[in-house]
Amino acid sequence: MSDASPTPRTGPVLGVFAHPDDAEISAGGTLAKWCAAGREVHLLVLTNGDRGSSDPLRDRGDLAATRLAETQAAAEVLGLASARVLGIADGELENTHVVREAVIRRIREVRAETVLSVDPTAWFFENRYYNHTDHRRAGEIALDASFPGAGNPHFFPEHLGEGLDIREIHDIWLGWTNEPNHIEDVSGSFETKIAALAKHESQLTEGIGFFEEFLAKEAAELGEKIGVGHAEDFRVLDLS
Repeated sequence: MSDASPTPRTGPVLGVFAHPDDAEISAGGTLAKWCAAGREVHLLVLTNGDRGSSDPLRDRGDLAATRLAETQAAAEVLGLASARVLGIADGELENTHVVREAVIRRIREVRAETVLSVDPTAWFFENRYYNHTDHRRAGEIALDASFPGAGNPHFFPEHLGEGLDIREIHDIWLGWTNEPNHIEDVSGSFETKIAALAKHESQLTEGIGFFEEFLAKEAAELGEKIGVGHAEDFRVLDLS
């Protein structure tokens, strides 16, 4: 893998992910690192996570409310400037005009320079797992909202009438990818990633606890490739 050596950025970031806890699992170290460096980082979660339970008696509305609170608690640990969760039901995310409008609006509101999401082309991970449909859709939506959406005044021109302006996205970082071209050193922020993930308490009994050991092993292995303690890998698109 040849490193993409992304152009250093300092402007606002918008993370676009499918579920509560996706951001922490896939890119929590990088998000925490950017926040600690003074970047203004915002999170937009597209579904409310209301099916994130194997208990058939669990009330979905109650679970959605719990997961919203957990998302906000995790955002505080990471140091995010904001975290919002849309009301779309878990498992029902589609790349529609309505959803793209919400993402483009948020890009323009926070004046994002960088968008962080997941790689929509990653369907299969070895022979053990295939990617959740919501993850794939979230990546598609993030890409389509970034280009041509947010930078074109003819996409949702009503935004301009509300005082928002078009935004040209400079770079896009895609986690959960089979085609990484950049490894990011997160040695100083990996512990923050795990602490933020722990705030998603409702998911600890649903298997999320497995990730602490798995993520530490994965981050150490990636770190070895560039001579650091912990790292995360991405497919980075430099659009500027």
